[in-house]
Amino acid sequence: MTDHLRNLNKKRLEELQNNVLKDVAGSLGLIMAYMGDRLGLYTALVEISPVSSKDLAECTGLNERYVREWLSANAAAGYVDYDPLSEKFSLSPEQAVIFAAERHPDCMQGFFQIVVSAYRDEPKVSEAFRTGQGLPWSDHSGCLFCGTERFFRPMYAANLIDAWIPALEGVREKLEAGARVADIGCGHGSSTILMAQAFPKSTIHGFDFHRPSIEHARSRASDAGVAGNTVFEVVAAKEFPGGSYDLVTIFDALHDMGDPVGAAAHVLSSLSDGGTFMVVEPFAGDSLEENLHPLGQIYYSLSTMICTPASKAQEVGLALGAQAGEKRLTEVLREAGFKRIRRVAETPSNIVLEARA
Repeated sequence: MTDHLRNLNKKRLEELQNNVLKDVAGSLGLIMAYMGDRLGLYTALVEISPVSSKDLAECTGLNERYVREWLSANAAAGYVDYDPLSEKFSLSPEQAVIFAAERHPDCMQGFFQIVVSAYRDEPKVSEAFRTGQGLPWSDHSGCLFCGTERFFRPMYAANLIDAWIPALEGVREKLEAGARVADIGCGHGSSTILMAQAFPKSTIHGFDFHRPSIEHARSRASDAGVAGNTVFEVVAAKEFPGGSYDLVTIFDALHDMGDPVGAAAHVLSSLSDGGTFMVVEPFAGDSLEENLHPLGQIYYSLSTMICTPASKAQEVGLALGAQAGEKRLTEVLREAGFKRIRRVAETPSNIVLEARA
């Protein structure tokens, strides 16, 4: 190690130090943002800013000294604005979207919840590194499940009905007329409920192996007024009830499965004649070097903490990872028996594949 240190490039060292300092600041900013969400501070700022720390504390029922320090950290991060003349804090419209606009596709609070869950689960994942075993989805911190729904739901709401489904050949017409749909790995049911609301003549079946998520999905469907055309069941991806589905969907979950080939093969056997399999996966290039950027770093990191351990905890344990890329996903679908596969849509964070027999 001593000999290795003699070859230090001072410029590269300083650049790396600066990057690490930014990451440390960002990680602490994330905790501040997570706390501000849980304590209702951002919501209050939207309503009453510009505001002093004293008035914000009174509005939220919190201790002023803690609120003042929290506001100062947020101002230093650029998460809130500070006016030194009035000594008051405020949220710009852009800041309000990121930190307080629930259901807006650019709100980041769900993302923050997922990252906090990863920190909480670090001891379990580190142990998995040592043993080579997986970490089941059900063994993660509870805020992972809520954060996942909260993060993905606005993006699905912005794209699923108006962009992704219309991109599939002939599928929208089937759904409007009344179709049978299976949503595999539905979690809390956001995608299932969106389809049920948009296509009331269709019956949308939501399947997931995590019982608490299915129970939550049933409650959400009832609240959304779509209990009549949704069916939720606790079942694994390779075991969901078969039989003539016009559309089967998997949203950001195929790479989490232990046996994605087996799951896709079961999908194929469950499709009606002319049926469609829609796979939505995180956006990625086909090689590591294509993914060496901030979004790739995020996806690889979350895949290390969540996706890869989840797959390895299941049968086969293929561990595709969250950055599998279109080429590898296509190989999985072809191995499962699908013949026609094409990319039909994409966003900065997702790719959408259509697979047919």
